[in-house]
Amino acid sequence: MRIAICYPPFKSEKGVAMLTQNRQFQWFSRPTYIFPVVPATAATMMKHDGHEVLFLDGIAGELSDGEFESRLSAFKPDYVVLETKTPVVKRHWKWIDSHRGLWRNVLVGDHVTALPEESMAACGVDFILTGGDWDFLLRNLVQSGSDASRYEPGIWWREGGVAKNSGRFRLDHDLNSAPWIDRDLVNWRLYADKNGNFRRTPGTYIMSGRDCWHAKCTFCSWTTLYPTYRTRNPIDVVDEIEMLVTKYGIREIMDDSGSLPVGPWLETFCNELIKRGLPKKVRIDCNMRFGRLGFEDYRLMRRAGFRLVLFGVESANQKTLDRFAKALKVEDVEKGCEWAHKAGLDVHLTFMFGHAWEGPAEIANTVRFARRLLAKGWASTLQCTLTIPYPGTPLFRELKENDGLTTLDWDEYDMRRAITKTPLASEDDIKMAIRDVYKGFLQPGALLHRLTTTRNLFDIAFYYRGLRSLAGHLLDFRRT
Repeated sequence: MRIAICYPPFKSEKGVAMLTQNRQFQWFSRPTYIFPVVPATAATMMKHDGHEVLFLDGIAGELSDGEFESRLSAFKPDYVVLETKTPVVKRHWKWIDSHRGLWRNVLVGDHVTALPEESMAACGVDFILTGGDWDFLLRNLVQSGSDASRYEPGIWWREGGVAKNSGRFRLDHDLNSAPWIDRDLVNWRLYADKNGNFRRTPGTYIMSGRDCWHAKCTFCSWTTLYPTYRTRNPIDVVDEIEMLVTKYGIREIMDDSGSLPVGPWLETFCNELIKRGLPKKVRIDCNMRFGRLGFEDYRLMRRAGFRLVLFGVESANQKTLDRFAKALKVEDVEKGCEWAHKAGLDVHLTFMFGHAWEGPAEIANTVRFARRLLAKGWASTLQCTLTIPYPGTPLFRELKENDGLTTLDWDEYDMRRAITKTPLASEDDIKMAIRDVYKGFLQPGALLHRLTTTRNLFDIAFYYRGLRSLAGHLLDFRRT
């Protein structure tokens, strides 16, 4: 079989689509490309099974529509797999219908996992693979051919014009059975430089677990994909890192697990990195949650070569953290930032603005909190987004049932406007708050922190890219 895993290029006056394996879709004024670990694993699986594979990312490859269509047509695929997300799902429906009958189209992602019937009715898609282990499901689909009795749970298809499915997806696949990603097959260099997380380049992504061991945050679309948390063997992960360093010259690696495994797993992982001397060769970044690690844990991570730890804060108001089921106290955030910073780690924080129950006072509190952490140097970088309640999340259900959404037009769920109804006069109040946070990078304390932590050309280049990203974010959230 000939399998194509694709991202058609989307031209928009809003910017560049940040789509590949991203938890929150956004149009960026300055391109940022995230390495798609699960799609890349799917491509590698197909190749290992003896199929011909085309990995064609028209967005990261910055292809024109004509170039993309020419390459795809020349490949003559039997299956075309598209990862979609709420803000672009209508574009994918249109694309599928314009290519109907040429090959078998397959949709994957959190939106179609939440609403598979919708896409089956809205376009001529042949298959939908639900859940986060769609790389394993794709293997099963191709191996099964037209014999639906062999389909694993989680697959949707058509039979006599009627949508059928094999039941709710299960996350019972052994992640250790998946092959290491064939980086050449998936054009890894496309994602190696244009990524604001990397201080050193070239960089790339891995995943030690799928996805977050907390898995309860009511706003997170990936809890739709991964309600069950699983991990890879820590020694195998270190083996892969060592290969990436020696074969590809990788200097920084982002582990994109929703939360990096902790406890004995993390201790084994760190000690193995140290044992092999990898901290001298590569830096590691990861997602983490506050309240689970202490100062000594962060010190061990720093000795093991960790550079950056990313935390989701969302709000400085305890009421909001509780409603989001974050299992987090505001004081945990400040203490965790201080510990990680003193251990020598860079701390990246994410905040969301536009919560349905937050008024001007609550928003101002979060702005002050974020700016204070920047001024102290306890947060090195941060990212602000609008609250986007994606279908399939408890937050979406809550707001929909209580008339808390401004629209159900999926095109509008793209981080360019407020989707939730709030006590604020206008969404410009939200965007101005986000801009105020980003301007916190220009505070004397934050600038002094940059100056005192600049040690080499990597740092200078990173801060230059950061300045350009700051300008881009200010444009992303300009007034309506």
